[in-house]
Amino acid sequence: MAQVYRGGQLYGTGRPARLTPHEVRIRAFDPRRRGVDADQVREFQTRLADELTELYEEVRLLVQENDRLKRALRDWQIMHAQECRPPEQRPPNRGHW
Repeated sequence: MAQVYRGGQLYGTGRPARLTPHEVRIRAFDPRRRGVDADQVREFQTRLADELTELYEEVRLLVQENDRLKRALRDWQIMHAQECRPPEQRPPNRGHW
């Protein structure tokens, strides 16, 4: 199940807000007398936002895969439970142990 975001924060988790790629792209810094190169900052923001986008997509795909595996396991457990015989229908154990 995918998490629901409200205002950049996981809804109801109390976790700190996560940065979104959009927030990284639009972040502005106060100018300083001996500040950094604005072009380098924008380039870094773009690179970071692109990496965040890739990571969010990877997380989304992993959540989907996790859900698929959970469903497959649940289906297997249901099938296995239906195939198992109740104890009164099993032959008695005649082994050493």
